[in-house]
Amino acid sequence: IEHLLEMILLEAELLELKANYDKKASGVVVEAHMSQGKGPMATVIVQNGTLREGDIVVVGTHLGRIRAMFDDREKPIKEAVPSTPVEILGLSGVPEAGETFYVVDHERIAKDITLQRLEQEKAKKMQETSKITLEDLYSQIQEGKIKELNVIVKADVQGSLEAIVDSLKKIPREGVGLNFIHTGVGDINTSDVILADASNAIIIGFQVGQDNHVQEILAKHPVDVRTYRIIYDAVNDVKKALEGLLEPKIRKKFAARIEV
Repeated sequence: IEHLLEMILLEAELLELKANYDKKASGVVVEAHMSQGKGPMATVIVQNGTLREGDIVVVGTHLGRIRAMFDDREKPIKEAVPSTPVEILGLSGVPEAGETFYVVDHERIAKDITLQRLEQEKAKKMQETSKITLEDLYSQIQEGKIKELNVIVKADVQGSLEAIVDSLKKIPREGVGLNFIHTGVGDINTSDVILADASNAIIIGFQVGQDNHVQEILAKHPVDVRTYRIIYDAVNDVKKALEGLLEPKIRKKFAARIEV
């Protein structure tokens, strides 16, 4: 370790690496956790400037006024200069390791920054998890986002499977094609959901159920799964979706379950 520190100091001297002690502090989060009784705590390394008790910091989507700081021996300190590891208390949440923090002048600025980041994060998650559904198919066709609708079809018997695929192929459509990436006999299973997620497809089931693990996979990889008892209903829904006439389908989505 002594040799390592010596080489780091030598490298810093040769590269003329210097930190400004007088500017607003900035640095990186090394580790963070939720402390019982104290709340969110983060261990950070100050890379530039001097971090002081009472400073308003922004780190990722969290902010806060530093209520207390502790050194590596858990002793309270009032300020931390560059290259100093310090544990800070007062953040609104637990940041991720590797996040960059920096000090701002006013709490209003911190709130504006974190609010903007939360909106960006929300939009990113929506973009990541949003899959094609029959309800939004028409609008995406109009916007030019969809040129081909990927479909997975599962049916109870081979005869029904051939009938529903043949009926879907006969639907008149302009500007979009139907691509049957998988057809098969049997219940909708986890492989179907994973394939639909990877290919941005919808799943149409006729007279079939779902295996025990499908709901668990759907929670992680949400795709549009529709089951029918009448072939006409399936064909009619796809036709209406292509024409923009399909009425929205209301679904209940449980965010959490609790037990008292």
